[in-house]
Amino acid sequence: VQLQASGGGLVQAGGSLRLSCAASGRTFSSYVMGWFRQAPGKEREFVAGISISARNTDYGDSVKGRFGISRDNAKNTVYLQMNSLKPEDTADYFCAAARTSSLRVVLTARREYDYWGQGTQVTVSS
Repeated sequence: VQLQASGGGLVQAGGSLRLSCAASGRTFSSYVMGWFRQAPGKEREFVAGISISARNTDYGDSVKGRFGISRDNAKNTVYLQMNSLKPEDTADYFCAAARTSSLRVVLTARREYDYWGQGTQVTVSS
C-alpha cells in the first residue's frame, strides 16, 4: 500500500488542522492505521492509531483530548483532526499502515507498522 499524507501547514496556537492520509489499493480495510510525528532532533513518536473497524482508537498522552483519528474505508483515507494546537505539536506528521486480520487491534509501536507515507509538516506559532 502507498500512503500520501496532506493537510499540514502553519497555524497559530489554539487553532486546528485536519490531516489526511490517502492510501492506494483496494485493501485499505485490511490495514490498521496510525499517525506518528517527529520534531527536529527528537525520536518519532506515536500520536494516534485506529483499528480496521474504526471502533477502537488510541492516542499518545500528549495529544489525548485534543486530537481525533478517524477513517473512511470507502475513501481509503485516514484523518487526524488536531484541535487546541500548541507550539510543541510542531513536527513532521507521518501516517503508517500495518496489515492485520484483527478488526479491533490498535498498534502504537513504530516497529509494528510496515508502510509509511511521506511527512506533512505542521508548524504551530505561539
